[in-house]
Amino acid sequence: MPYISTKTNVEITKGKEERIKEKLGKAIALIPGKSEEWLMLSFEDRCALYFKGKSDKPIAFVEVKIFGSSTEEAYQKVTAAITEILKEELSIDPDQIFVRYEETKYWGWNGNNF
Repeated sequence: MPYISTKTNVEITKGKEERIKEKLGKAIALIPGKSEEWLMLSFEDRCALYFKGKSDKPIAFVEVKIFGSSTEEAYQKVTAAITEILKEELSIDPDQIFVRYEETKYWGWNGNNF
């Protein structure tokens, strides 16, 4: 049950959103036991984001939330993939991208918890 939320100060066209969605669907599989089958995504473009007190460059903040836990190695692979995806699709420099991970032992779906 992973969830990836992407916030950026640049526009995400529908075409780019679709490509990013597909690529993130593949990237989540870098975490053992996770797949696109259960992945939920959200995108917020044109956000008021500032890094180092400025908003003059493309910036992104990405949150990856998962049920359970994983390894530092898996998270490193996902960070590299997310960074490459956003560089490719939105021209955001890697040094302007933050990725945050959150693990939870409780996750609800369909009226119940896992």
